[in-house]
Amino acid sequence: MAKVTKKYKEASAKVEKHKVYEVKEALKLAKETSTTKFDSTVEIAFNLNIDPRKADQQIRGAIVLPSGTGKTQKVLVLTNTKVKEAQDAKADFVGGEELITKIQKENWFDFDVIIATPEMMAKLGTIGKVLGPKGLMPNPKTGTVTLDVAKAIDDVKKGKIEFRADKEGNVHAILGKASFTVEALEANFNAIANEIKKARPQTVKGDYVINVTISTTMGPGIKVSL
Repeated sequence: MAKVTKKYKEASAKVEKHKVYEVKEALKLAKETSTTKFDSTVEIAFNLNIDPRKADQQIRGAIVLPSGTGKTQKVLVLTNTKVKEAQDAKADFVGGEELITKIQKENWFDFDVIIATPEMMAKLGTIGKVLGPKGLMPNPKTGTVTLDVAKAIDDVKKGKIEFRADKEGNVHAILGKASFTVEALEANFNAIANEIKKARPQTVKGDYVINVTISTTMGPGIKVSL
């Protein structure tokens, strides 16, 4: 069992266990209860009243956060047709089949996001079982399979994130960094919350969002009201 640190106990004492906080108050509290020496990531978790086993209740999407993520993303572009465009757009790595082979044979993952042009998808299928569990498989729904690689790269560099419901109906996403202002975090919060609301399946009856929690790396969870 993990040892509970003194800092975590002190941080947890500031959070009322059963209270549901207003957004600004919760974000301010999240910054105050960040216990790490480094700049913690602020995360959000939605517990949704969905059944992800049903095809029409699988929540997935992507959004460019208005305040960014506070994280530098390394982008790999897999293409045979848009090489110069990808290089001009400052992709970190650009290539074709040779980079797919490098991932497959050398277990190479020195990147955060893969953007692919459509002609590469059949070839990517050979390593789908490797990329899928890591959340790296390009998908048209999230804009990572596209002919407009310049825009896709720009979106990622500006702070694009992907979100997807797990098998328990939870959606986890990045809100930013603890060093962000409350206003910057709130802008990101509202952007993500609106995307989740818009993704509500028509077949869901009753309450859609059961609860929302925000937290920082190694910090306590804080329940938030939408």
